[in-house]
Amino acid sequence: MSDVSPSVLFEYPLNEKMRTWLRIEFLLQQLHGEQSLTVTPIALTFFRTLSDLLDILERGEVRAELLKELERQQQKLLAWVDVPGVDMSLIDHLCSQLKTRSAALIAAPRLGQALREDRLISLVRQRLSIPGGCCSFDLPTLHMWMHASQKDRDVNVAHWLQTLAPLNQALTMVLALIRKTGSFRNQISLNGFFRGNAEGADLLHLSIKLAQQLYPQISGHKTRYAIRFLPLDSAHGIVPERLAFELAYC
Repeated sequence: MSDVSPSVLFEYPLNEKMRTWLRIEFLLQQLHGEQSLTVTPIALTFFRTLSDLLDILERGEVRAELLKELERQQQKLLAWVDVPGVDMSLIDHLCSQLKTRSAALIAAPRLGQALREDRLISLVRQRLSIPGGCCSFDLPTLHMWMHASQKDRDVNVAHWLQTLAPLNQALTMVLALIRKTGSFRNQISLNGFFRGNAEGADLLHLSIKLAQQLYPQISGHKTRYAIRFLPLDSAHGIVPERLAFELAYC
């Protein structure tokens, strides 16, 4: 039996574009994990998550930024064409996927527009900011919908998520390619602090042993960043003078 402690991976965005993408990914993962709306509390969690996503999509140029990144990733892959020994079938496959994702994103209607125009979603969003505002007498439409058949609700949810498919597929591929660019290196923090320069990177990956019971508080922008390690148990936890961890720039 192995006595090696498992590690916990932390991600930190180094620019606003990546910050937005990670938040969208987080919300999309929640939506896909909450598809079976069997009871009202689960349904309200789904609608809150959906509302948060729509708020983000209303604020930024998400489509334009993703299209730029899809093109950038294609150019990065094509730079490998003349490298001896490179797997051209893999390069061609990834480039084809990137082009497909880009075409689907371009062809898609305004991101989130179909969800904003959905009557039930709109009614629930209007009540979410009111404490207890989604109870049955305030929102009888939702109450009736929750008493429809599970099959009917599943059809509605599947349709809502399908409208987000071009965004989800493009973002998933972009983030996967960005994450694969980083290679972990062993690092040592002194007295719980570590500073560095991540020029050209969009994302920090930090891995720390679970047994340490520490977490990183990361601050940074563009290239410069600083990490402070703190104990999970703030009253009794101890940060060692020299702490080993792994760090990657993506």
